[in-house]
Amino acid sequence: MVDKPSDTKEKILQTAISIFREKGKDGAKMQEIADGAGINKAMLHYYFSSKDQLFEEVFKLTAVAYFSNINKIVQSPGSIEEKIGQLCQVYIDMSLQNPYMPVFMIAEMHRSPSDLFKHIFSDKKDKPDIVSFKKQIEEEVAKGKIKPIKPMQLIFNILSLCVFPVVSRPMMQFVGAISDKEFIQLMEERKKLVPQLIWTSIQKN
Repeated sequence: MVDKPSDTKEKILQTAISIFREKGKDGAKMQEIADGAGINKAMLHYYFSSKDQLFEEVFKLTAVAYFSNINKIVQSPGSIEEKIGQLCQVYIDMSLQNPYMPVFMIAEMHRSPSDLFKHIFSDKKDKPDIVSFKKQIEEEVAKGKIKPIKPMQLIFNILSLCVFPVVSRPMMQFVGAISDKEFIQLMEERKKLVPQLIWTSIQKN
């Protein structure tokens, strides 16, 4: 049975996701992706004219899933403490599973931020929505339940403490003589350590 065009494209994308995760954009080869998808290179180029175009599509799919998970957390009825823990786990898990994503996003944000976000969030429902979380933080501060902090400062703290170690991984592994296994273990520990650090910093005594 001949695959439908949509099936072939999906095979290409799933294969590309796996290979990009393992080897990054520079290490991945179009022939390798074609072989993994069970098609010839000409067919691959029919769907994606270049590796850059394929990578951008994979990046968009990954980013949309990433921010969809974040939206579910920040829009849930949970407490701020619960959401901090859940956000840290999502940030760390997604960054480890897709190590190319934070680095690529940082590079593209400096190169052409408007183009990047227009491409990722062409469908408005995929756009990150942290308004409710910011409002919840403001309300908790106003009630005196947590220490005074601007909502964006709290969000910056969560993001930087979770994502920066993944972005700086090559340097830190070299400087600290850390193996891949040791690095993963450290990041697993951060899923508990970072929420504790952040919550302690805003918790009322």
